[in-house]
Amino acid sequence: MSREHLHTLVALVENRPGVLNRIVSKVRQRGFNIESLAVGHSEEPGLSRMTFVVDASLVDTEQMVKQVEKLIDVVHIEDITNKERDMLARELLMVKVKCKAETRSELLNLVNVYRASVIDITPTSMIIEASGDTDKLDSLVELLGDFGVIETCRTGQIAMLRGPERVGPDAGHQHVLLPHLAGGRAPGGLF
Repeated sequence: MSREHLHTLVALVENRPGVLNRIVSKVRQRGFNIESLAVGHSEEPGLSRMTFVVDASLVDTEQMVKQVEKLIDVVHIEDITNKERDMLARELLMVKVKCKAETRSELLNLVNVYRASVIDITPTSMIIEASGDTDKLDSLVELLGDFGVIETCRTGQIAMLRGPERVGPDAGHQHVLLPHLAGGRAPGGLF
């Protein structure tokens, strides 16, 4: 897959039911595929951080950001791809591979080369955990294919800017969670 049109977007959103669905629907409406998606709590109570990677041109990505920004639950969204020299991106991978006694040392050497960890081992299989950029993990999975990959699980990419700059609203901006949406409900029912 060409990484030429991949854009990493980071959004701070209210931690409420249905927010993920509304954002994904906006992206889908524009006809783009989400290559990677990771969501978790942010440093601000009541807000979640979404990191998603989309396959789109710069112009299309800018339009998508403008559409997502209009959603009431979105506090901030930013395309940090153009700041790639200042961006750190990582993924977590767990991969289960076939492991025989005669291939165990070769597998362990590969684990060491990739700075990965063995988190489970049985007489016939091994589960390996690794983190890094997407290309590194793709390379590891490809090499492990020679041993027999049984199963893989990946988190999706997360990303952060280097240095003191943070992704979020301008300094001094105070976001107030909307009181009429308390408990994930709008007047008259679910929003």
